[in-house]
Amino acid sequence: MLEKAPRIAVDAMGGDIGPRVNVPAAVQAAREGINITLVGDEEILRGELARIDGADALPIDIRHASQVVEMEEKPSDALRRKKDSSIQVACQLVKEGLADGVVSAGNSGASVACGMFVLGRIKGVERPALASIMPTEKEPIVLLDVGANVDSKPFHLAQFGLMGDVLARDVLGVDKPRVGLLSIGEEEGKGNSTVKEAFDLLKQTKLNFVGNVEGRDIFTGDLDVAVCDGFVGNICLKLSEGLARSFGRVLKRELKRHMLSRMGAALSMRSLKNFAQMMDYAEYGGAPLLGLKSILIVCHGASNIKAVTNATRMAATFVERKAHEHLAAKLAAHSELGQFSRHKAS
Repeated sequence: MLEKAPRIAVDAMGGDIGPRVNVPAAVQAAREGINITLVGDEEILRGELARIDGADALPIDIRHASQVVEMEEKPSDALRRKKDSSIQVACQLVKEGLADGVVSAGNSGASVACGMFVLGRIKGVERPALASIMPTEKEPIVLLDVGANVDSKPFHLAQFGLMGDVLARDVLGVDKPRVGLLSIGEEEGKGNSTVKEAFDLLKQTKLNFVGNVEGRDIFTGDLDVAVCDGFVGNICLKLSEGLARSFGRVLKRELKRHMLSRMGAALSMRSLKNFAQMMDYAEYGGAPLLGLKSILIVCHGASNIKAVTNATRMAATFVERKAHEHLAAKLAAHSELGQFSRHKAS
């Protein structure tokens, strides 16, 4: 790339709302100095840009894509039948060196599939993992996998630990991340057979592995990386999001119930706003798909402008800090984990 600032390809058609969210988010990121390529229906995208003052002076390009992967479509069907979909074109731009990373709030399965088959995996990685950055009582924590792999082998979980370690170092700035394995008890013998075998593998790495952790440990802030398979991780993530929203609604209702509580709420408004901000998933934008040769950030389908903007910032940070290169080096240092294959593991 000749440009000093990262260029991020934004799947402008993806998500529940599509260009009406993705274009303003991309404009905000461009105002902060990030080069943007909007991918999607050119006529629609130019119309959205025309509605935003000053957008024509920003470092924003458009790459036309004639197709869109709908949220309910099967990823395999979309890959075969929609070669010119916005997510495939965005990934192809990175593969050809015309962009440095991809952000998409579209069909997550299609995004993962395009990441694997268009961008390609780092040597030694059999299954990339979606990593979510979650708030805690102290500093944010990395939870992975949160949905890319619903059936994982023990060595997959060990690789997830290595990936999470790199993410915590390069993006969250943790010097020596504490890595825990999510299980049903803290004792070494707890968990199913997959977790028990993964425990033994993680002990053999050079990670700061702290052993098994329970679900309640995620939000204490005493952990930096929590490892699990995508089935467990996705439930954990969605449960956390739902709990935060329900807690916010209940708190708001109770604060309005009586005059004294309304007065107390007025006096505590700053603290309440800080709490709401901390629990807002949009603060962290999206989930990076770790283990690919390039950067792909997968956002929630219902992402708002703030979430997509933050996801674009995260993608640019990955590029600037060369996080994928560090991940490749980290996995190469543990080459024994790359000796497995699906055939050998069966």
